[in-house]
Amino acid sequence: MDSARESAGLLRIAMVTETYPPEVNGVAVTLRHLVAGLLRRGHRLQIVRPRQCPSDAPARRAGYEEVLVRGIALPRYDALKLGLPASALLRELWQRERPDIVHIVTEGPLGWSALAVARALALPVSTDFHTNFHAYTRHYGVGWLKQPVTAYLRRLHNKALCTMVPTAGLHSELAALGFENLMIVARGVDTRLFHPAKRDAGLRRSWGAAPDDPVALCVSRVAPEKNFPLVVEAYEAMRAANPRTRLVIVGDGPERARLQSRHRLPIYSGMRTGEDLAAHYASADIFLFPSITETYGNVTVEALASGLAVVAYDYAAAQVHIRSGTNGLTARFDDSAEFVRLAVELVAEPARRMALGLNGRATAEALDWADIVSEFESALLTLARRGRPVALAA
Repeated sequence: MDSARESAGLLRIAMVTETYPPEVNGVAVTLRHLVAGLLRRGHRLQIVRPRQCPSDAPARRAGYEEVLVRGIALPRYDALKLGLPASALLRELWQRERPDIVHIVTEGPLGWSALAVARALALPVSTDFHTNFHAYTRHYGVGWLKQPVTAYLRRLHNKALCTMVPTAGLHSELAALGFENLMIVARGVDTRLFHPAKRDAGLRRSWGAAPDDPVALCVSRVAPEKNFPLVVEAYEAMRAANPRTRLVIVGDGPERARLQSRHRLPIYSGMRTGEDLAAHYASADIFLFPSITETYGNVTVEALASGLAVVAYDYAAAQVHIRSGTNGLTARFDDSAEFVRLAVELVAEPARRMALGLNGRATAEALDWADIVSEFESALLTLARRGRPVALAA
């Protein structure tokens, strides 16, 4: 750090990621808030990411620049790009203007090349653990790859000064797998965007829901690892208890066409963003989230902020923020029968749904992104000030 910026506690940060807004996923949402918060604090940011489409152009403004590299579509995730190695470009950029710290967000070939260059130039490196790729393997018919994928992830992250994780539960899980130098940095939620006041009677009518009809919602990428068969099972049990129950599925993905062809009663709203997404949340009553592969699950806290009665498994964001029976309901991890039972209980208890939703909103109001940005900023400052490591082979 140069002396003036160091005395002011300001950093030049290079962030390397394979996903970034306007892409829609938990990583991109988190980055949007972190980047905006760091810029407001006066830090300088360089974002290295794959080109998202042929017309994509790098944004540049005071204190902020984007560097676009080549990428290829991920199999079954064609909306996202896998960044290709960019060692020569990164070496040239970082030799010309050294960042105070390199923060690697995703673990693809682009992340590996950034790690190698940063270590060769003796730059401090931190990483994020955002996605349980090792847990995805069994959902895509390649369970035998779980151990090699875990080893791949562990090798990359253990070469960094620290790996940031969002919950104590994930910290424990990764530590047991041999991941080192783990640090918990929490996540926030935009409580101004996601708010019960966004409830829209017209939207509910378009779903065929009367004011008193229970509406269940699931917001998620429609993919094998998200456990949609259990969403449908819970919905069918809820309809048996109250035939007026509706299910709205917000999101898109490789399983949507097959899910929609097999199960025609749910309302498939596709991808929604911004105020439109907020209205979909707030216009429902019950949030169903049975995924068992989350590192956090931003949608859980978005549902809490929107005043919904959340039903989720007791891990990730739900484990951190939900006190079951007070501000939501949690089932034992991967206990599908208990998940369905809790969902059915809420169908016949509108007063309980409302009480859980009110308490969930109160919980979300304490999850301000400004506090989370401060945690992240503090971690980066500590790592940068620890001193640059001796250059090492990657």
